[in-house]
Amino acid sequence: MKYSKSHDVLQRNLITITIYFLLGFSFYLFFAGHNNPGGGFIGGLMTACSLMLLYVIFDRPRANDIIRYSFVTMIAVGLLIGIGVGFLGVIFGSAYLEQFFDYFEFPFFGELELTTALPFDLGIYLVVVGMGLVITLTVAEDES
Repeated sequence: MKYSKSHDVLQRNLITITIYFLLGFSFYLFFAGHNNPGGGFIGGLMTACSLMLLYVIFDRPRANDIIRYSFVTMIAVGLLIGIGVGFLGVIFGSAYLEQFFDYFEFPFFGELELTTALPFDLGIYLVVVGMGLVITLTVAEDES
């Protein structure tokens, strides 16, 4: 399959490096979110921005070959995760979206805090990435 969009080699390499930095920073924001500023929303926006850059350096068919995810399915999975984590509180006799956390000792990592905020942030993250890309790609293909 031949792709028609071409860019200068320097531009393509700089955008590729930028994509990796944005993805790394988005993961940092995601994991820092339940204790510090950040979380699923801003991490998802950063990931959506980095994936949108793939559509800048490649055609849409080539970028779709690289990503290979259905963004609508990503939205649905994120909503199910967020709603499911919310019901954990109800299952254990607390309020909906009640947060639980505790510290656990792991052999290689030492003591780690595990919390229900992280899977909830994962649901938000997936919804924001999916919505950002679905909206952007829908507007981009509109020819009017």
